[in-house]
Amino acid sequence: MLKTQFWFPAAILAINGFAADLPVREVVIFKNGVAYFERAGELKPGETARLDFKAEDMNDVLKSLTITDRSGAKINSVRYDASESVEKRLENFPFTVGPETSLAKFLDQMKGATLNLTLGNQNVAGAIVSARLIKADKDTPEREVIVLLMDSGEIRSFDLGAASAVKFADPKLDTQLKDYLAVLSQARSKDRRSIYIDATSSAAGEMIARYTTPSPVWKSSYRLIFSSDAQPTLEGWAIVDNTTGDDWNNVHLSVVSGKPVSFITRLYEPRYVDRPEAELAENRPVAPVVSEGVIGGVAMAPAPPMARIAKKSAMLSAAETVELSPESSLAATAEGREEGELFSYSFASPVTVKKGESAMLPFLQQKITARKLLIYSENFGLHARNAAELTNSTGKTLDGGPITVYDAGSYAGEALAETIKAGDKRLVSYGVDLGTRITTAFDSLRDLVREIHLSRGMLTTRSAIQETRTYSIRNVDAQPKTLIIEHAERPGYRLLDQKPFETTANAYRFEVKLAPSATQTFAVREERVYDQTFAVSNASPDQLVTWTQNKSLSDAARRQLAAMAQKKRDIAANDAAAAQTGAELKDLTQDETRLRENIASLSKVSGQQEQVQSYARELAGAETKIAALRDRQSQLRRARSAMQTELDTLIENADF
Repeated sequence: MLKTQFWFPAAILAINGFAADLPVREVVIFKNGVAYFERAGELKPGETARLDFKAEDMNDVLKSLTITDRSGAKINSVRYDASESVEKRLENFPFTVGPETSLAKFLDQMKGATLNLTLGNQNVAGAIVSARLIKADKDTPEREVIVLLMDSGEIRSFDLGAASAVKFADPKLDTQLKDYLAVLSQARSKDRRSIYIDATSSAAGEMIARYTTPSPVWKSSYRLIFSSDAQPTLEGWAIVDNTTGDDWNNVHLSVVSGKPVSFITRLYEPRYVDRPEAELAENRPVAPVVSEGVIGGVAMAPAPPMARIAKKSAMLSAAETVELSPESSLAATAEGREEGELFSYSFASPVTVKKGESAMLPFLQQKITARKLLIYSENFGLHARNAAELTNSTGKTLDGGPITVYDAGSYAGEALAETIKAGDKRLVSYGVDLGTRITTAFDSLRDLVREIHLSRGMLTTRSAIQETRTYSIRNVDAQPKTLIIEHAERPGYRLLDQKPFETTANAYRFEVKLAPSATQTFAVREERVYDQTFAVSNASPDQLVTWTQNKSLSDAARRQLAAMAQKKRDIAANDAAAAQTGAELKDLTQDETRLRENIASLSKVSGQQEQVQSYARELAGAETKIAALRDRQSQLRRARSAMQTELDTLIENADF
C-alpha cells in the first residue's frame, strides 16, 4: 500500500532542493536595538540563496536589505515568504492534505482529473471517478483502490498499492501540489520566514547581503584597578548575545557606542487601502419619475528615507600590542575609532558565538588618568562617598556601564557611569567612607530693600535674601583627604563668596582639602534678588515713609516720596474729620427727630405748653448746628478733592 507519509516527504525534498548558504561574515551591534549583518557566499548559475529570519524581524530586513553580486550581474528582484497564515494560504488550493490523509483519500478529491499509472510494464491513463480504502474481510489488510474512466469508455478499478508511479496528466495540478507541499514545508517553522535571492549571472560569483534586524543591545562593563605604585588601569568588556538563530563562526564583530535613529515600519504585512465605490451615471438604472401637478403659472509621511548602512572596517591584520598591567593578564583585542557621532570598537581577531549563546569580549585595557577622592551631597546623609575622578585619557569613547573598582588588590566597590567621550571627565562613587562625618546647618537673612524705582504710579522695590549653608566636616582618619562637595544649584540664587572649581547642570562642586584627624567648616553663601511692584496710590503713608529711609534713594526721590506721604496724611486727616462730622450730623438728626415726636405728642395734652416751647427752642438750636455741620461736610469734600488732585499730580510726575 502506498501511504501518504512515505510519498509526500519525498516530493517535498524534490521541490525544495538545497539552497545555497550565505554564512554570516560581519556583525555590528548598536545601542538602539538593531544590529548590522553582512552575509556572503558563492552562488552558482541557477542556484538560489535563502536567508531565514524571525517573522517579527522581516520589517527591518525589508527596510534595510542591500544585495551585491560580485559577478557583475544585476539583481532584478528578491522573493520572500508571504506573511499570511498557513491556513489562509492553503484556502486557495482545491484540495487538502491532512495528517492522516491517504493517497486514495487525496486522489478522491481530484475527481475528473486525468491520472497516469505505471503498473509493472503497463501504463494506463484515465479520469478519476473515485478512490477509496477497501477491506475484503477482517483478516485481510486494507487496500487503496482507484476507479478510472478510460478513454475507451470503460470504467476500471486499479490497486494503487501495485502502482510504481502515479502522475497527473495536467501539469497545472502538479504545480499546485508542489506549491501546497512547499507551504506545508515552510509551516514546520511557524516563526521563521525566508528570503530567496536567485542567481542571475551565467557564471559563479560571490553574493553579499547586508541588512539590519532587531538585536539585543551590547552591554559594557569595566574594571578600574588602583595600585600604589602605578597609574590606574581601566579594563573594558563588551557583552554580546546571539539570538539570531544562526551561528557566528569567525565573524568580524564590532560594537558601536551611540544611538542612531531607528524605527519600525510595517512593510512585511500586506497593506490594504479602503477604496470608494464609483460608477458612471450612464451605467446606473433609470427609475421612473412621477411628475407633480401644476399649481401656479411658474413650474492621504513620505516614508522617511532609509539611511544606507556603511560598510564597517575589515579585520585588522594584526592585533595591537598592549602592555599588560600587573593586575590583569588580559589584552584588549579591539580597535576603537570615531565614526561621526558614533564610536566603534572592532575586534581584531575573528569571533565565534554560537546561536543561543552570549560572549564577553575585552575591548579595552589601558592606563587612565584618575584620582581617588571623596564626594558629598546633602542627600548622602552623615558620610561622604569614596569616589574616583576619571579623566578619559584613552583617546576613545567609553560606553556607559557598571564599573567594578579594585584597590590595592582588593574589591573596593562598584559604580555606574554614563558614556564618557575622549577628554571628558566624570566622578564615580563606589563606596561609603565611614571615616568622614559631615553635617549641615542653614541660616537665612532678609536684607532691606536695595533699590526703589517709581514710574507711572507703579513703585518697584528690589530686595535680596541671603542664605548660608555651613558644612561641618570631621575627618576621623589620620590621613589627609580631598573632598568634593556637591552643592545643589537653585534657580534665582547666586554664589556670594565661594567659587566652585567646576559646575554640573544642577550643582556646584567645591574642592576641600581635609587635614588628618581634624574638624573644619565650609560655608556657602547665596543670595536671591527679587522684585515687588506696588501701586503708590494703594500704599499707606507709613509704607512711603519707610521707603524714604532707604539709603539707595536720591534726595529728589526722597522728597517726592515724602511729599506723597504728607499728602496722604492730609487726606487721611481730612477723611477722619469728615467721618467725625458725619457722626455728629447723624446724632443731631436723630435728636431732631426725637424732639419733633415729643412736640407732636405734648401739643395734644393740656398744660404742656411750656415744655413744648422748651422742645421747640432745642429744635431750633439743633437745626442751626445741622446747617453748620452740613456746611462743614461740603468744605471737607472740596478740600479732599483738591488734595486728591494734588496727590495724583505728585504720583503722575514722580519718576526715579
